[in-house]
Amino acid sequence: MTSEVLEGRTAAGRGVRVRFSADGIEEITDHPSAPDLLLIPGLVDIQLNGYGGLDVNDPSRPAGELSDLVRALWGQGVTTVYPTIISADDTTTLTLVKRAAAARAADPDVAYGVPGLHLEGPYISSAEGARGAHDPAVIRDPDADEFDRWQAAADGAIAIMTLAPERKGAIEFTRHLRAGAHPLARRPVLASVGHSLATADDIHAFAAAGGRLSTHLGNGLPAQIDRHHNPIWAQLTEDALTAGLIADGHHLPADTFAALVRAKGPQRCVLTSDAAALAGCAPGDYRTAVGGAVTVGPDGSLRLQGTPYLAGSGASLLDCLRWATGPGGLPLDIAVTMATRTPADLLGLHDRGRLEVGARADLVQLTSTRDSAAGAVGDVAAVVVNGRVVACSNS
Repeated sequence: MTSEVLEGRTAAGRGVRVRFSADGIEEITDHPSAPDLLLIPGLVDIQLNGYGGLDVNDPSRPAGELSDLVRALWGQGVTTVYPTIISADDTTTLTLVKRAAAARAADPDVAYGVPGLHLEGPYISSAEGARGAHDPAVIRDPDADEFDRWQAAADGAIAIMTLAPERKGAIEFTRHLRAGAHPLARRPVLASVGHSLATADDIHAFAAAGGRLSTHLGNGLPAQIDRHHNPIWAQLTEDALTAGLIADGHHLPADTFAALVRAKGPQRCVLTSDAAALAGCAPGDYRTAVGGAVTVGPDGSLRLQGTPYLAGSGASLLDCLRWATGPGGLPLDIAVTMATRTPADLLGLHDRGRLEVGARADLVQLTSTRDSAAGAVGDVAAVVVNGRVVACSNS
């Protein structure tokens, strides 16, 4: 295998030269005179509905759209993604997971870049506010047989399932996911609490049954909740749960974001984009399969047209990393870990999300900035996916 080299400074500030090939990262050596470029592992996004007009939730879109999405995300430094399918009827969900499975089977880049799928619903709360932009007509109680049919159609690729623990049968269903009962499943499905009005008892029971994640903690809730008896506190105190946080500057104010990270501990937090299909699109009014009429604001936010309600995120995970190290106040090395190693480890991808000899050669080289208001992360200079340079600003 022919080796190549990237140079830069790690998130911790160490100057390095990284030699890599399709076999992985082969050598990391100190390089005190390394260029002033940030060199980090490829970003891992565990919740993303689309980007740049590409949509994983619209069955009418071209069959190759997932391949296009994976390649579009390379330009944002995202080398691993869990495409997220939101609440839908049985037929639509079957169609969407089959399309994803077909794309993974037909395209090696998709098979590598999409280790699994994330189903966000339909087993969530139907209460106004908690359900977010999900269609109340399709929200329902968990059904293990229905899920197993989806998993078979997905060729075992469903890896994350967001549900509301308070729904009838949810705790038993969580045990079913944890057991990895489906013969095609590569590993147990990661159960995540989200779009939920669960009580503290519900959340602790969910964690005891195998729940391991909180989907966009602090969001998917009514605007007004009880100051003491609400789903947030129990999720913060439950050590079994890792908190997914949308760091786009709109879903969580900076102080709220900082408080959640401090309360949970950065080692139990992951950054996620929750990017919708309109993320990265120009400001204006659009119509989408999810959300209907949506406005992309000048600030990049996505809102249901004519309302203050968010309709997913308009940010990529790279945008979230920039915000987290700027207004979000996180040190660069901690924020990078929350967008790389922590989500990779959570999903059992222990050879991704890290700058280590023997790890997969997923690398992102970025310009750096000293602008504390904007964060420490600049523009993409080069991207390496599984040992192959797929984007380079000098090419």
